[in-house]
Formats: sequence, C-alpha cells, structure tokens
Amino acid sequence: MMLKLKIVLFAFGLVLFSCNTKSKEEKTNEMNTVEHQHSENEAIQLNDGEKWKVDDNMMRHIRNMEKDVIKFDKENGANYSLLAEKLKANIELLTSNCTMKGKAHDELHKWLVPFIELVDAFSKDKSANQLTEMKNSFLTFNQYFQ
Repeated sequence: MMLKLKIVLFAFGLVLFSCNTKSKEEKTNEMNTVEHQHSENEAIQLNDGEKWKVDDNMMRHIRNMEKDVIKFDKENGANYSLLAEKLKANIELLTSNCTMKGKAHDELHKWLVPFIELVDAFSKDKSANQLTEMKNSFLTFNQYFQ
C-alpha cells in the first residue's frame, strides 16, 4: 500500500512539474512575442535628434545587404533568387548576432521587422517593385541609424 502511494505521489509530482515548466516556457514565448511586435504605424524615432548607433557586428550584415541590393539594381540583375538567398542569409546572421539592448534595439526593430517581411515577399514574388521598396528601406535606415 505504501509503495502504491509513493508511486502515485511521484507521478503527480512529475505531472505538476511538467505543467509548471510548460507554463514558464509559454510565458517566456509570450513575453518575447509581445516585446518584438510593432505596429505598422509606429515610426522610427531619432535619439534626441541624432542617429542611433548600431553595433559593428550587426552593421556589417546590414551593409552587406545594402551593397547586394545596390549592386543588383545597378547591374540590372536577373537572378532574383540569388539576391533573395543572400539577403536571407545576412538577416539570419544579423538576428543571430543581435547584441543591442534598450531603445536603440527597439528602434532598429521598427526598421528590421518590415524589412524582413519585404525580403520574404521578394523571395516569393521577385518583383522590381519590391526591389525599389528595399532600396527605399535602406534610405530610411541611413536616416535613423549609423
């Protein structure tokens, strides 16, 4: 009888522990989602009239994407798929090496999230209009970030 009681208590403890763990994971995911959501109408703000400083290790990937878009446009590129692959690879490197914090990070996300969505759309449709939108996105980036 005592052994059955121990087994039941142990099983109950496992269920309780797994529910608590799952709840914590869900809360963490919810917080991350809320933290990284931005309204489409949310405008990028300057840092007291100055451009925001982007960490060097992140800026490298942004500049690589900008160069790829400009080069593709100047050369009247036809390999849209290759450009889309390069952009996605740099986005992956940029986001996996994110070291920024605070307001600068938040303002960068206001530019980055729509840019990622644009690259996703470009990788599917590969249109000249989206290429123009990406060039304009870098004009915006350079207006607010250094």
